[in-house]
Amino acid sequence: MDTNLPPVEELRRIDAELTRLDARRAELLARRVWLLGVLYAPAARPAAPFGGVAAPPETSPRGAQNVLLTLGGTLLAIAALAFTLVSWGSMGIAGRSAVLLAVTSAALAAPAVLLRRGLASTAEALGALGLVLTVLDAYALHRVALPGTDGAGYAAGASAVLAGAWAGYGGLLPRLRVPLPAAVAAAQLPLPLGAAAAGGGPAAVAWAVLVTVAGDLLLLGRPAGLPVRITAGASAGVLGSWALLTGGRLSLTEPWSGAPLLLGCAALGLYAARAARPAAPVLAVVAGLAAVGAVAGPARAALPGEWAVPVYTVCGLALAALWRPVRAAWIPAPVRAGLGLAGGSVAALGVLWALPPVLGGLLGPADRSTGVWSGAHAAPPLGGYPATAALVLLLGAVAAGATGRPWGRWGALVLGWAFLMALPVVLELSYAAGLAVRLVAAAGALAVAVRSGAPARGLPESAPEAPAEVPARPEGAWGASWTAGVAAAPPAPGVLTAWTGFAAGAAAAASAALLALDARGATFAVSGVSFGLFAAAAVLGAGAVRGAAAGAAVLVAAGLVGAGGAAAGLAPSTAGLLLLLVPAGTAALATRVRSAAAEATGGAVGLVALVLTVPRPAVLALALALAGVVAAATALRPERRAASWLAAALFLGAAWVRLAVWGVAVPEAYTLPVTVPALVVGVLRRRRDPAVSSWAAYGPGLGITLLPGLVAVWSDPAWVRPLLLGAGALAVTLLGARFRLQAPLVLGGVALVLVGVHELAPYVVQLVGALPRWLPPAAAGLLLLAVGATYERRLREARALRERLARMG
Repeated sequence: MDTNLPPVEELRRIDAELTRLDARRAELLARRVWLLGVLYAPAARPAAPFGGVAAPPETSPRGAQNVLLTLGGTLLAIAALAFTLVSWGSMGIAGRSAVLLAVTSAALAAPAVLLRRGLASTAEALGALGLVLTVLDAYALHRVALPGTDGAGYAAGASAVLAGAWAGYGGLLPRLRVPLPAAVAAAQLPLPLGAAAAGGGPAAVAWAVLVTVAGDLLLLGRPAGLPVRITAGASAGVLGSWALLTGGRLSLTEPWSGAPLLLGCAALGLYAARAARPAAPVLAVVAGLAAVGAVAGPARAALPGEWAVPVYTVCGLALAALWRPVRAAWIPAPVRAGLGLAGGSVAALGVLWALPPVLGGLLGPADRSTGVWSGAHAAPPLGGYPATAALVLLLGAVAAGATGRPWGRWGALVLGWAFLMALPVVLELSYAAGLAVRLVAAAGALAVAVRSGAPARGLPESAPEAPAEVPARPEGAWGASWTAGVAAAPPAPGVLTAWTGFAAGAAAAASAALLALDARGATFAVSGVSFGLFAAAAVLGAGAVRGAAAGAAVLVAAGLVGAGGAAAGLAPSTAGLLLLLVPAGTAALATRVRSAAAEATGGAVGLVALVLTVPRPAVLALALALAGVVAAATALRPERRAASWLAAALFLGAAWVRLAVWGVAVPEAYTLPVTVPALVVGVLRRRRDPAVSSWAAYGPGLGITLLPGLVAVWSDPAWVRPLLLGAGALAVTLLGARFRLQAPLVLGGVALVLVGVHELAPYVVQLVGALPRWLPPAAAGLLLLAVGATYERRLREARALRERLARMG
């Protein structure tokens, strides 16, 4: 590149060179595509034997070779087995020995020759056949030379000999892949079969299995081939599972025999977790469960039956607590996490076992078998449940609180509340003690709801850093999720704690209230205490929990008032009037304590009060008026102006009910009290906003009176109502015309016309009766003719228009 050229000339040359390079690159790419097509194009299909083109091959030559070799070896093995089992007796001892020895020797020797000639697959097939023949040789030897030998003992010795022989054969011919895995598989039998042959029980056989598993695990740690490692791992998994199940069964029936066996399973599981890193968490969980069973089994056997679950729970919690401070490099983080999960799972199962008394204490009072205020007390549900269930819940609460994590503290609060709710059931407490415990549970839970940040007090704001050995985590998606769980912890669940505390407190208070219905004094005492608790929570709390507590306090106050009415023997309608004190008190307190939940609950209580007074209309009218007063007082607050509409509706309802009680049937008595205020409101609204239409300002008020009046006019034969309604409609029409308002003009005019039609109707009827019979059909015919002529004219005009348009085109 000549850099002495002018910039313009140099730029032109660079562009020309780049263009040439792009063209050459496109040419080379096209050539490359063609060459790839030539190299990888499918070979020409051979011609079919009878013409046409043969179908493409469906398997590779190597696949066909392997299938043929496998089938051949299998058929030879079957033939040898048939010879051994069926044709054995037709030959003498020398002939039989010579045949088996010759065939086995040939099958075992042939692979060496075949491997030197490069026939590895054929050598593999004949080698596998030779291994099968050695098994048949062992069987033949037992039948001929050692017929009296015990079958299990002989099988143990034969499997040991075969395992050694196959391992040596595989060492001599390392290119064969079958002998060494087969030797590993055969090595699984000598010790278990030998223990069974020696008369050992399940424990002895299980120990023999464990020793075999230990050998498999040692083999996993050696640099053996993949088939050998897979065989050893699979064998260890199968035999180890059998030993673990046997140890678990013995732990329940013979604890002192099963405990050492389970400890051995736990030790081998931990060793396997180090040898097989991807499965380390699962193996650690298995090892932890085995350790818990080993320790808890003998302890459970030494204690009464009701202590079984607490013993396992304590052992599980101990395992979950002991692994945490261990930071030694020889225990990887996944193994520690697996041990913690195992211990936590055992403890969780214990907590699940202890939950039925909690449900019994919470929901038991709802299943009433005695009358309200009868003084009789039903037996507590789930009587006879082990009292140690409460201990399990208490242990779980202490352990959860000791974790030093916010979620642990939350769990401790839940389990502590569950402990209190279970006490009346498992300890079969007296009636008064059961009420007291439930109220204590409610008080504690509401205290937590009010001070939701207290459980997280003293805890670090963020999670601690992950341990140094975190990179040695399990592989795959599970390992990624585990690392994320170790590296970070959720923030303090303050909102969840607050709502959990409120829900638990409300549930405990409701359970106490249901139980208190057995006695009158207990009902008032529990209601008073519950009201105090919820009121305190409403005053001291904050946020949504504060509003919920205020609503609950209003609900409890309503129950207290209702109980007072029932104790005084008041009728339901009178009790409804008394119940209106609750919404009145709520509205009065709302000026100082603003709570939408409390006001909504008060409104719901007021609705119930009105429903109670429905059977007595006179009392209902009074209740509606009192409710209207409460709504009007609420509407005085600037943020509750909308309550004025409710107050107006309640006052109107009270007036209507009172009129009905007095027997007033004149519709105007019901409509005019609505019309006058509605028109006044419309006038005031038009003054503030002249743009408001007359339909929105005056339409509702005029319609409320005019429409019912028209209905009454058409069913009233007297002349007074039509005269008054017509005069009123005339006045409305004139006012509409005077002020040019559409709604009064239209509504008044329509009403005036309808009243006039009503007055003219009798004369029309008389006139129709005086006309001849033929006049109505004749009038109908003339009408139809006029309509038909008009229709025909419209069609003619349409056709003429179409023709003109066509000429224009």
